[in-house]
Amino acid sequence: GENERRMASESIIAQFVDVDGKETGPQVYLPMETSTEQLNALINELLEKRDMSRDDDDDSYTPSGLLYRFRVEETDVKDELSSAIKDTMKEGVVKIIFLPQAPFIVRPVCRLSASLEGHGDAVLHVRFSPCGKHLCSASGDTTVRSWDLNTHTPLQTMKGHKNWVMVLEWAPDGKKIASGSLNGEIRVWSMDDSPSSTSSDPSTTSDPAPSSASSSSSGSAAPETSVSDAGRCMMNLPQAHSKYITAIAWEPYHRNPDCSRFVSSSKDGTSRVWDIRTGRMCLSLTGHSMSVTSVKWSGEGLIITASQDRTINVYDGDTGRLLRKLLGHGHWVNNLALNTDYALRSGPFDHNPPTWTTKEEAKQKALQRYLAVKGNRPERLISGSDDNTIIMWEPETAKTPLMRLTGHQQPINIVSYSPDGLFFASASFDKSLKIWDGITGKFIATFRSHVGAVYQICWSADSRIVVSGSKDSTIKVWEIASKKLLFDLPGHADEVYSVDWSPNASCVASGSKDRLVKIWRR
Repeated sequence: GENERRMASESIIAQFVDVDGKETGPQVYLPMETSTEQLNALINELLEKRDMSRDDDDDSYTPSGLLYRFRVEETDVKDELSSAIKDTMKEGVVKIIFLPQAPFIVRPVCRLSASLEGHGDAVLHVRFSPCGKHLCSASGDTTVRSWDLNTHTPLQTMKGHKNWVMVLEWAPDGKKIASGSLNGEIRVWSMDDSPSSTSSDPSTTSDPAPSSASSSSSGSAAPETSVSDAGRCMMNLPQAHSKYITAIAWEPYHRNPDCSRFVSSSKDGTSRVWDIRTGRMCLSLTGHSMSVTSVKWSGEGLIITASQDRTINVYDGDTGRLLRKLLGHGHWVNNLALNTDYALRSGPFDHNPPTWTTKEEAKQKALQRYLAVKGNRPERLISGSDDNTIIMWEPETAKTPLMRLTGHQQPINIVSYSPDGLFFASASFDKSLKIWDGITGKFIATFRSHVGAVYQICWSADSRIVVSGSKDSTIKVWEIASKKLLFDLPGHADEVYSVDWSPNASCVASGSKDRLVKIWRR
């Protein structure tokens, strides 16, 4: 008992540092029993003092009253400070790292809310719009479908592809979606609900929901203003690539608020940049000798491609010039993720209703969201490979790996950063998911419960929960903080190929070989 009392009355000298290692405020004496609530109050007070005296051109402003979690070296502070302090630390100054938490909480999904029928073949990809209110799915039946999330009914069926639709990607303005197919064709569909009088490409059809199909069949012309543009094919590239499309990425909103350019990658070994204003290719990115498996358009304007030739290429997105080749993997590179992916995907949209009214305001909002995740460091890239490893890179500045992370026993299907960039998850054919520290690369946890390969993962908007979809037909919901399986969600009758969590946090969608799209809610 004497020891415990002595421990409790002890103090340490502490220095708060941010995630970049920058010191915040003066050194302070802190009792060992200081609680996380007290640490939160203290850091908010220190930040407020700093912000009142800060220069106006400092971008790293943090609004007061945020929630933080705290870490000493590699140990998270749980309940009180003593939980993370080792005896050896008491002599010197203890650095306490403070990490911002999302100012909102997303509750885990735990039940099946709806099964959406309509596709005639496997559902290969499901994607929510940047605002989270719209959902599209791509299928082996050659169609793209959009769904009403309130009524759980189909809105549009977009027809025109001649083969399986493998890939879907929304533009970050939420007004259009690009789809890529097995025969190398790309189409861009308008998803703008605002009325329009544009005529559509006659070779493509978008069927509205069946109930309204008969009303427009009479010969008289309807008043043009009442026609919604949603589902119209804006651009058709029947021979975009000579082999199937593996990935699509749009230019970030803060670099191009018109969202007029996107890049596609293909099994034909090339990536190509398309301009939807001209309907033409503006850049051809070559330099890989095998299939390009993944493509990213970074917030700094780099286009990054991964290939089965074991290399990652970094191009200038404006000129198409090859800037550097990243070498390090010993086998196919399957997947890439940037720590800024979530902010880039959702552009100006966050968990609050939009406050901007002009494109310029939206551009500023998108830039602010991007910089908040990027911080003062170059963007981080991670790559997952068939060599069972993950490599962390800073493609903007260096062609050498920052670190190589081992632990998976089989090829890695997918790597994915949390929205706040503080974690990333990897999923593998070894039936497990692993969680890693997004900044240090330190291994945090292995999640095992699936009995088949894990194909897909997605994060909650607050970075606290991961959802996985597997060959074993189940979806599982995992919590990062407790390192536990929260919910096991059976329901699909076959392999789950795709999962996505709505950016506005309301629900998770999954697509399966069983031809169904399922919606899961809390």
